[in-house]
Amino acid sequence: GRSADKLFSLSGLFAVYKPKGPTSANVLNLLRERLLAEAGVQTNGNKRNKVLKIGHGGTLDSAAAGVLVVGIGKGTKMLGTMLSGSKKYTAIGMLGKATDTLDATGKVTEEKPYDQVTKGDLENVLQKFTGDIMQVPPLYSALKKDGERLSTLMKRGEAVEAKPARPVRVYSLSLQEFQPPLFTLDVECSGGFYVRSLVSDIGKELSTCATMQELTRTKQGPFTLEEHALYEDKWTIDEIARSLEHCTSLLPGEPSHKKLKTEHPGETAVSCE
Repeated sequence: GRSADKLFSLSGLFAVYKPKGPTSANVLNLLRERLLAEAGVQTNGNKRNKVLKIGHGGTLDSAAAGVLVVGIGKGTKMLGTMLSGSKKYTAIGMLGKATDTLDATGKVTEEKPYDQVTKGDLENVLQKFTGDIMQVPPLYSALKKDGERLSTLMKRGEAVEAKPARPVRVYSLSLQEFQPPLFTLDVECSGGFYVRSLVSDIGKELSTCATMQELTRTKQGPFTLEEHALYEDKWTIDEIARSLEHCTSLLPGEPSHKKLKTEHPGETAVSCE
């Protein structure tokens, strides 16, 4: 059918909104199922991955929400640049409590008084975490050891050694709100950066402890939450075609002569046959 042809001709990068709860992979699977169903493509379970080439440009933890960059068709080859590019987050941290996962999903491992911490203290500490810093990734993470995710090993109760600290870059870090025990940060950082490690490290630096309560990715590469992230009701072939067209202009030089042949200016990507 026409919509199947259109679906399989889609190519490039676009962004979707990932809600709190599902994993990034769950979101991608749902998106794929929606599109294949709309196109009327029959899939027998395990073959669906082969049918439609689709991938994402950087995992968001299941408890986190926000921008998830998706590659479709040839766009899947461009996802690598998204992983290493800069990202922006808004995070809510809570002073006085630490958990094993460094976020609200974990077991509380420590509680400490925090009433001595002032807004000024917090702002001063942020300067230490700006620029090129070393960061130890959290034990519960998607990083792998011998091919298995650290989080999977931890849940089985296996001893997992902390990964060594690695260089990461924080382009900007600012305090948006302070209502003890809660504080809200805006952070722009490089790929491979863990905001929950940052929140935990800030707690230690303030001689208390802290855990991340909420995380929203507001920007990834050139894609922002406000302008580009498609919510679930917009997961249709036409909306994605429109979004791909809009988003091509955001990306570093891709020759666009191919696009011009198939389309008249001012028209969306629907062919008129």
